[in-house]
Amino acid sequence: MLGYISLGTNDMAKATAFYDQIAALVGAKRVWDDENFVAWSNAPTGGFSVAKPFDGKPATVGNGVMAAIAAPDRAMVDKIYEKAVSLGATDEGAPGLRGGDDSTFYAAYFRDLDGNKLNAFYMGPA
Repeated sequence: MLGYISLGTNDMAKATAFYDQIAALVGAKRVWDDENFVAWSNAPTGGFSVAKPFDGKPATVGNGVMAAIAAPDRAMVDKIYEKAVSLGATDEGAPGLRGGDDSTFYAAYFRDLDGNKLNAFYMGPA
C-alpha cells in the first residue's frame, strides 16, 4: 500500500493554507515544513504532502490522478467536502453513495486550488 501521496503546487502559501484546514479535520498535523515541501500525517495511517516540483518546472495536474482522504464516517466526508469547497475547491461530485443501491462506498469529489482531484470517502454502514 501507499505510504503517502504528494501533489504539486505553484503557490505553496495558498496550498498549505488550504490543506492545513483539510488535514485538521482528519487529525493530521504538519510533520515536514520547508519552502518547497510540506507534509501532514496522522500516522500510522499515512501521509500527504504538497510540493513545488523538484525539476523547477510548473506543477501540472495529472489526468486520471486522484488522491483519496479516508474518513471515519459519512459525516466527516460531508465536512471535508464542505470545508474544501468553502476554501475555494471546485465540486467534482457532491457527497453520496457510489456504486449502486447496496453500496457501502460513500464519497465526495473536489479539485484543490491547483486543480488536483481529491475525494473524501468512507466505506461501511451508515
